[in-house]
Amino acid sequence: MVVNAALWLIVSELCFASMGAAIKSLDGSLPNEMTVFLRNLLGTALLLPWLLQQGPAGLGTRVWRLHLLRSLAGLAAMYCFFYALANIELAQAVILKMTAPLFIPLVAWVWLAESVPWSVRSAILIGFLGVFLIVRPDFSGLDPIMLIALGGGLFAAVAKVTVRRLSATEPGTRTVSWFAIIGTVVSAIPAWLVWRWPTPTAWAWIGMIAVCATLGQLSMTRAYGLAPAGRVAPFTYVSVIFASAYGWLFWGEGIDLFDVLGALLIFTAGVLIAHRSRRSRIPALARNEV
Repeated sequence: MVVNAALWLIVSELCFASMGAAIKSLDGSLPNEMTVFLRNLLGTALLLPWLLQQGPAGLGTRVWRLHLLRSLAGLAAMYCFFYALANIELAQAVILKMTAPLFIPLVAWVWLAESVPWSVRSAILIGFLGVFLIVRPDFSGLDPIMLIALGGGLFAAVAKVTVRRLSATEPGTRTVSWFAIIGTVVSAIPAWLVWRWPTPTAWAWIGMIAVCATLGQLSMTRAYGLAPAGRVAPFTYVSVIFASAYGWLFWGEGIDLFDVLGALLIFTAGVLIAHRSRRSRIPALARNEV
């Protein structure tokens, strides 16, 4: 079961890295608000055949508050991540997005009053040391784009904890469908304020973004439904490898020694947290009462 979950998560991260490359390929030709809205709109369109086949019963749920929380958190993470992708190197943006596992124990602590053992606290400190090596603040302060990327990691952690809880009673397609619908409706408002018609090339990239994102969401939801998050979370870091390959191949980007060391520290922290979570209540989030 864990092996299958890991494979699904690797597929998910490949899809998300491909989505990131497509976003970067837009090269600022569209406002971030439009990119997020169109990604959600086309993602909803891709799910339309399933929605029509299932009818209203397919969306029926008793945990709509969790769906709303998951969708809003995922949408906030999307805004942060898309903006970071357009303004910093692809691998850096993905590495900072990978800080989500560092925030997951903190989210569980705040949300469910879960205790955070010293081993996990130490791992979190190791992870944020890695973040420090990547952002490398100078005397003028932190790069705000780096902070936005970190904010995306926090919102992604909230979304992932919520997905794990939803997987106890909700099929993956329902979770993804609600995310697409809520994301489309909410993101339509800021997109309308800055709207301009995309070029044909931009439409092609947007289509790729929607396909990769939808497949990635389905694969991720499937992975976390097959095994506890703590058992498979370390496999999310393969996204850094995919992103580095895309960045080098298409934009001639490279990562320096500090980026590599930072990524290794974040990876180590994520593995330590995942290992500790196997013996904690964090993997059982989905089984807790809403």
